[in-house]
Amino acid sequence: MLTADALRAHLLAVRMAGEVGTSREDSLRSYRLFAARDPRVLIGIDPERFWGPGELLALMAERCGVSADPRHTSGPDVIDPGRTLAALDAFAERVGSAARRGAPVLLGTGHPHRLLGFYGGLADALSAAGCEVLTPAQGRCVDILTRFGLRTYRLDYVRGVALVREPEGERPGCEPGVHCHSPLPVRVALAAAADAGGPLPELVIGDHGWVCGAGQLGFEAIGLADTDDPALFVGEAEGVVSVAVPVDDAVRSSYYSPLTRYVLNRACLSQ
Repeated sequence: MLTADALRAHLLAVRMAGEVGTSREDSLRSYRLFAARDPRVLIGIDPERFWGPGELLALMAERCGVSADPRHTSGPDVIDPGRTLAALDAFAERVGSAARRGAPVLLGTGHPHRLLGFYGGLADALSAAGCEVLTPAQGRCVDILTRFGLRTYRLDYVRGVALVREPEGERPGCEPGVHCHSPLPVRVALAAAADAGGPLPELVIGDHGWVCGAGQLGFEAIGLADTDDPALFVGEAEGVVSVAVPVDDAVRSSYYSPLTRYVLNRACLSQ
């Protein structure tokens, strides 16, 4: 069994918490763009009120442990591992609750290169517990505005986890897919599930637009977020997102395996 102390040590050793790879410059830039309501940073959240850069910095200091000093403008950012562990416990409680109910779940990631294994392990365990892992709109095309212009991607599922990939080139079911922040894929998936007469997910698990887009539509949504992803933490503060776990989301994919084990153990789903 992976203890909280052992996971804390792992988080610090691989820089998922403590001093992380995300730069302070990137985090502060995201807070300014969020305050300006740039959709690239809102990623599906429609804030109830105005959040200025200073308010966002204070929120991220509270939820993630970043420095609250606005004069600190460069270098690596910081995540408090204690906050990560507390959020993982809340995350696991909701995963366990869904498993006990046999609730339908939807999992999706905008970080398939890094986080597919983490979510895939959860999908496997939830399926074994009797939950229906939903795969609506598989193969559907999604038009997403990127910095390179309008791009068309295909919605696909790997190990029960939704992602988007280039429409040509990779065969269905292959890794890794495309890095994506947009809420459009989850909106397409949820609309397809509704059009088919359900079931609809009782819990959405993921990151980026998968969590924010689903939460904004009223679905219970939980996920992982880095220090430059203020949308999930604003959503959590406003009651739209149930749990946002502060963690560096761009370390090696294998480094997330202990998080999977920890969550499944806390959710009483260890196999």
